[in-house]
Amino acid sequence: METVIIGAGAAGLMAACRLLDAGCDVLLLERNDRVGRKVAITGKGRCNVTNDCDFRAFLENVPTNPKFLYGALGSFPPAETMSYFEQTLGLPLKVERGNRVFPVSDKAADVVNAFKEHLRRGSCRIVQAKAERILTAEDGSVCGVLAGGKNYPCKQVLLATGGASYPVTGSDGSGHRIAMALGHTVVELKPSLVPVECYGHVCKALQGLSLKNTALTLYDTEGEKKVFEDFGELLFTHFGLSGPMILSSSAHMKGMKAGKYRIELDLKPALDEKQLDKRLLADFSENINRDFSNSLDKLLPSKLIPVIVSLSGIDPKKKVNGVTKEERAELIRLLKHFRLTVKGFRPIAEAIVTSGGVDVKEVNPKTMESKLVKGLYFAGEILDVDAYTGGFNLQIAFATASLAARAMASES
Repeated sequence: METVIIGAGAAGLMAACRLLDAGCDVLLLERNDRVGRKVAITGKGRCNVTNDCDFRAFLENVPTNPKFLYGALGSFPPAETMSYFEQTLGLPLKVERGNRVFPVSDKAADVVNAFKEHLRRGSCRIVQAKAERILTAEDGSVCGVLAGGKNYPCKQVLLATGGASYPVTGSDGSGHRIAMALGHTVVELKPSLVPVECYGHVCKALQGLSLKNTALTLYDTEGEKKVFEDFGELLFTHFGLSGPMILSSSAHMKGMKAGKYRIELDLKPALDEKQLDKRLLADFSENINRDFSNSLDKLLPSKLIPVIVSLSGIDPKKKVNGVTKEERAELIRLLKHFRLTVKGFRPIAEAIVTSGGVDVKEVNPKTMESKLVKGLYFAGEILDVDAYTGGFNLQIAFATASLAARAMASES
């Protein structure tokens, strides 16, 4: 009997390769007409395959159930992932800023093709069919998969159908429904690593503006608690905010509801308030008869200036030599604490990953096998584990898939 894998995404592809390496017969069920559709669009089409960091640093980037990953990451850490891609799959990699690992070609399609070629060499059988349910014997163990109206007998099956983000790639939550039909608990699915919508007109006025080297602080307004801090890039959109810092921030917005979270941006993090005041005075002194609205061109991007001028409360036509100390203090406060209140997440279909999934309490962390159904295994985003941007989520998919494959191979 073949070992069946449901879902040919990152986890499914890695598991299939690892099972083939162990000499197992593998049947890969994929609903799409081609494998790796989501992998092919990750990392803006470049595919950030992993993060070249140590164990502790990795877990610091996993806000949801990091301890569950001890076994998976211990047996297949980032270094092992990199070695597998380069030595076994023949795909050269490179390490960039933040220890992010990409294919040297900068093409996600090359990652998918490397998997496909390995599967071809291993004679993996790939069938285009949507899995409907997993069949069980009288003793409750796996005995087959019903897909496309056909029964595929098996004693082992890996559910690797992903989450509910990017449903056009096949990640529509169907795997969770299959798991629930077998008695598994699914923690509520929510968007993570997702853009956010903000109140007011500010973001729409700044639509398209990208800021780099900006400091961000996330506050829970229910008690003014500081939740998260970051430094880097963000993008203003017609609905609110996006970009790397915002995606990472979203993973910390638990129990999301309108107005619960506030984002504060430090637009000039390299300068403290006294230094910024000196900078303003120096800019103003260069042309003391200039209107205030025309005095910030050396300090801020042009698109940001009218918004700052409007929010400052200073008369746009006021000459800079007439700007008072109190007005400068208010301007500095605005630049150092640019506030935006979060209205909510964008839809889960726009999220990079799904938060929530199969409850890890019901999965053996040493094998990825279900504690409820013998022969049922899980890997990847279907599990209630998610991480920040930077290659961490793909590494989780590869590590859990590799661990599941090893356990399945030992039972086949």
